[in-house]
Amino acid sequence: MSIMPASAPFPTPTTQPRFRDTVEAWMRQFQDWLCAELEATDGTGRFREDAWQHHGGGGGRSRVLTEGTIIEKGGVNFSGVEGTMSEQAARVLLMPDPNYFATGVSVVQHPRSPWVPISHMNVRYFEAGNGEAWFGGGLDLTPIYVDEQQAHWFHAQIAAVCQQHHPDYYPRFKKWADEYFFIPHRQETRGVGGIFFDRLLVGKEADAESLFAFVRAVAEVYGRTYTELMRRNAARSYSAAEKQWQLVRRGRYAEFNLAIDRGTRFGLETGGRTESILMSLPPQCEWHYNQPPAPGSPEEATQQWLRPGIDWLGQPATAPETAGQ
Repeated sequence: MSIMPASAPFPTPTTQPRFRDTVEAWMRQFQDWLCAELEATDGTGRFREDAWQHHGGGGGRSRVLTEGTIIEKGGVNFSGVEGTMSEQAARVLLMPDPNYFATGVSVVQHPRSPWVPISHMNVRYFEAGNGEAWFGGGLDLTPIYVDEQQAHWFHAQIAAVCQQHHPDYYPRFKKWADEYFFIPHRQETRGVGGIFFDRLLVGKEADAESLFAFVRAVAEVYGRTYTELMRRNAARSYSAAEKQWQLVRRGRYAEFNLAIDRGTRFGLETGGRTESILMSLPPQCEWHYNQPPAPGSPEEATQQWLRPGIDWLGQPATAPETAGQ
């Protein structure tokens, strides 16, 4: 379960006067690093930056790539904001105090080819006005066509990172991802999952530095594994029918983000920047009335994998370069 070697130095945190400043500074550095990694892997695409200010204080940098060779639309957003949310929003979002500070990086990549999976990653840090502080985040993969060997490889990389920080992290957070990345009105998971964690309270779950180190490791393994999957799958040819299936699956992705995703709700409930919040939506998608995949088709095979509780570590271990060929 080796982790891919670094193609560029990964940012290390620089000590700041306050812990939250240290976390925010690292989030900025990580955004820079990940954008450089994705651009180098794509080959031609370049991120366009849009800096913005939050009405309560702070702001962010939205970066979107739309003309890549591999990536059709990708976003890597940084934010570091503070303010006071309404009492109703605080109740909905289970905030112990309406005053808050939040910083994080949110990533979604929508590739051109149906053989390159959609990917998502988010790492975040919150401080509430009552003094509570916590980390959250996760990463998951949404293949258009599920490749068992690549799903195994992806989960093996995550499990290795989790094991370095706590033996319970992978099984605990993998189960959480299965439950969170689930579309109840479709009765299917969004993809092959990954890990998800929220409200890892500083001082209760672990000390601040330990949790920060884990979150940094999660962010890094996303960059390594996803750029590897981009390289391994981008050159495969695909048909018009396979491209249409991609558009259908993108529709399911949009349904989850608009109806279920907590990050989307938090941004909208706190008056965040709409363009940045909805960056995660695909550039194109389709919905067809009552059009199930044909029996025995690759599309039906993928649908059968979209369920919680699959032991992906138990699937055959095969390197990505040989999977699906």
